[in-house]
Amino acid sequence: MASTVKLNAQQRTQILARVSEVVAKNHIKPVPNWPTLVAEHRERIVRAEDPAGFEQAVVDLLENLGMSHTRFYHRSLNRFPAQRCINATYQPYESPGGPRWMFQDVHEGGPAALAGIEPGDLLIAIADREVRPLQIPLLAMGQTNTLTVEKKTGQVRRLNIPVGMPKRGKRPLTEPRIASWSRAADGVGCIKISMFPGIVGIDVARDTDRAVRELDCSRLIVDLRGNCGGGIGGLRLMSYLTPGKLPVGYSVTRRALSRGYDKERLPRFDRIPSRKSALFGLALRFAFRDRSIAIFTEGLGPQKFHGRAVLLVNQHTASAAEMMTGFVKENRLATIVGTRTAGQVLGGKVFKVGYGYLLGIPVTNYLTWNGTMLEGNGVQPDESVEVTHGSLTEGRDIQLERAVAIAEST
Repeated sequence: MASTVKLNAQQRTQILARVSEVVAKNHIKPVPNWPTLVAEHRERIVRAEDPAGFEQAVVDLLENLGMSHTRFYHRSLNRFPAQRCINATYQPYESPGGPRWMFQDVHEGGPAALAGIEPGDLLIAIADREVRPLQIPLLAMGQTNTLTVEKKTGQVRRLNIPVGMPKRGKRPLTEPRIASWSRAADGVGCIKISMFPGIVGIDVARDTDRAVRELDCSRLIVDLRGNCGGGIGGLRLMSYLTPGKLPVGYSVTRRALSRGYDKERLPRFDRIPSRKSALFGLALRFAFRDRSIAIFTEGLGPQKFHGRAVLLVNQHTASAAEMMTGFVKENRLATIVGTRTAGQVLGGKVFKVGYGYLLGIPVTNYLTWNGTMLEGNGVQPDESVEVTHGSLTEGRDIQLERAVAIAEST
């Protein structure tokens, strides 16, 4: 949904100039023909008097960059995808009534789950407007959204889902229960992490510690399905999967790429502090450096489930959750089950470009320690298992079932 801000041609020209400058100076991937692309799109952008047409024209220009974490929007925008608004994901499903969006991941404690939505339910409409693939369902922040949903039983219900406004600068926009854990079978523990909030992730690290301690299991399943990423809190989970300090991967800025770098000499992040009072010292350590950084596990020692771990992922597993998936794959620390991850692993930054408009672009690239680029590629699981509408209507999680079977067989 576009903003209602009306701009004149001069203002649109100024925004385009700022967008061009920001991309040229900061985008992680220099585009040699960027000035030519800007020139080719200039007339359409400057002449677009309708806000929706203007924003779409700029978006069409930015699509030439071909990377994730790229957004152009007005600060008044209050509509966002369901994963960030109500903590649920969809996948296309060919129903008897035609293509529909099927709810796939519905995180405990999120607005969707609290409203009674379950995996396998079908989205019919938002605010009485029918929504079908491949139109992305967007939901409004700061108000109640009315969703028409076909339940797994076939019953059609209208659900009113209130979604609050996020705190300034907070992403994701709403948070479900971040960590949950249970026994999936005798001796098999399961830890589900819905996202990694916070830059450092002290709280999610504490939850991970508690989960491992309380489960006290000889086999472990880590569920990152629908995890849209966030900060570095996943380092604690990675550290529990290997006894010593292993390199995970590294992020590099455009400056480091242009000047050259040695990954062995990059500043290292290898410990999540136990107290938030330690964040000040951590900020002093990294705040005035180039944003390039190497990540190492914490060295938590041997665990009973080492060599008997399974990682669950899907196409909605992104960003920091993919960093963990890539690390697990590269070091063969667990069997990965599910579907290929999203391939969206970059560090982004948002810039003001004038008249309330914001431009988000990637400013750091991430590679595994062996140099594999996950952006645009994702991570292919060791065992591909697709969820189906039939299995969900039966109340079965066939991906988790396969994970349990693998864990019990090791």
